[in-house]
Amino acid sequence: MGNLHSVQQAFIRFERPLKLIQNSFDLDGCDALILPGVGAFDPAMENLTKTKLIPYLKTWAQEGKPLLGICLGLQLLFEHSDEGSTKGLGLLKGTIQRLPANQGERIPHMGWAVLNRESKCPLLDENNHDNWMYFVHSYAAIPSESSDIAATANFGKSKLTAMIWNGRLGACQFHPEKSGYAGQQMLGRWINWLEDGAKVF
Repeated sequence: MGNLHSVQQAFIRFERPLKLIQNSFDLDGCDALILPGVGAFDPAMENLTKTKLIPYLKTWAQEGKPLLGICLGLQLLFEHSDEGSTKGLGLLKGTIQRLPANQGERIPHMGWAVLNRESKCPLLDENNHDNWMYFVHSYAAIPSESSDIAATANFGKSKLTAMIWNGRLGACQFHPEKSGYAGQQMLGRWINWLEDGAKVF
């Protein structure tokens, strides 16, 4: 939903063209999956349901295979969202809640924000603590397990979940494919991590 083209273009720059998955047979030969998304939670889950891919996505993650969610793709990994009534994939425990209106910030949260590192993650450069990424969203994840939070971003006087990481399952609330050089570097680190054997963090 929404940002397939921009994600594909980002990986073409690495000479790593992506394969569009439309049914379970397309998963043959895949080493890793990307779940991108822009839009609303319920329509996105309805689209996934129509593809009949949900059981395969769940099995993929449960078997510890690499999966990267982007923006709405992060939110779909959780159990449910305040934005709708449809159940999420439930690959991570927690909910998606609307951003608080009492922080003096505009909703949707749109623009650039710096990442605050919270835990070790192969997508984050340990030598660079000034990673600015581009956000466009009105909802954010509230993981049940704080250890799943790899990075946060400031939102008024509070912080929002910017990245999650659990085993080989990761996701970004921001758009690395639209975040200029820093975003490209992050996607490059994901590719390098995969090629190095996708070690569990």
